Amino acid sequence: MAWTRTYDEDEPQRVNRWLAQSGVCSRREAEGLIADGLVSIDGARVDDPGRKIARGQTLVLADRAEAALAGFTAVLNKPRGYVSGQPEPGRTPAVRLLTPGNRVGAGVAPDARASLPPLGRLDLDSRGLLILSSDGVLAKAVIGPDSALDKEYVVRVSGLVTAPVVERLRFGLALDGRQLKRAGVEVIEPQVLRFTLHEGRNRQIRRMCELVGLRVLDLNRVRIGPLKVGDLPEGRWRALNAEERSALIAASVRPPR
Repeated sequence: MAWTRTYDEDEPQRVNRWLAQSGVCSRREAEGLIADGLVSIDGARVDDPGRKIARGQTLVLADRAEAALAGFTAVLNKPRGYVSGQPEPGRTPAVRLLTPGNRVGAGVAPDARASLPPLGRLDLDSRGLLILSSDGVLAKAVIGPDSALDKEYVVRVSGLVTAPVVERLRFGLALDGRQLKRAGVEVIEPQVLRFTLHEGRNRQIRRMCELVGLRVLDLNRVRIGPLKVGDLPEGRWRALNAEERSALIAASVRPPR
């Protein structure tokens, strides 16, 4: 399905600048797409790299444009015992799990030499949803400093879970001398909490729990923005589809104030 969006700002804007601001591609990549005839506005092909789009006009990227930008992205249900990124000696990177035998559904496993950095890390002792991708646009959407995507975790803890403890977890804690953003925290069963975070500080949930006298026994990331781990078995992976990619990019854009 082609990428389609209607421009709703008051002032006209250059197409390449708007696509970059929307997290679709860089300005240079947008100019390349225009040169290849892959961009249209209200059904007419855009040939001028300086073309502006006005309020109410609809821009469409051809399917071939999305394919050129997308690269390769895997959705993995990471088990414990694997590191997300570059491993220390004796550690196994999660990318090693992206084999044909571990694949769920259609698709081709990536080349073993492919560079597929994680879009948001999970530490050695954590499990759950991990995105591994060579897609720069998607990386900006998921882990860029302006991303609006939230992330959801189901966490089993030991220690006394009280209403004041939960309230402190929601807001009022600081790490490394900086106040944490407000978090969504709820008790879903005894000793099991659901965290919804809007930031990704190093080992954030484990350190938050330590500050209130709790110890994390199990940490499972179940969602990144609109993307859920769902019923993907632990240790298995699948390819991210075009609709999921578009949904992640769209959800990452903060609405204008």
